Amino acid sequence: MVVIRLARGGAKKRPFYSLVAADSRSKRDGRFIEKVGFYNPLSEKSFNDFKISVDRIQYWLKNGAQLSPSVKRLFKKFTVTASNSKN
Repeated sequence: MVVIRLARGGAKKRPFYSLVAADSRSKRDGRFIEKVGFYNPLSEKSFNDFKISVDRIQYWLKNGAQLSPSVKRLFKKFTVTASNSKN
């Protein structure tokens, strides 16, 4: 099964996460199918802390992928802020 989840990168105590579509059996930071965005929890600027490709995530969801709980929370936050910025 394909899961859209966070893969950790960055230095010690300076995390940086990539949102990836990966096989559920692969390791957290291991092999992945496609990179669909990133998340930087330590970013000082709010517009540069989170970026996703919504169309690619929707493509994977149509094909049976599942979101991890942390990605589900971030995706919900992103879609709410994106809809508010359009108004």
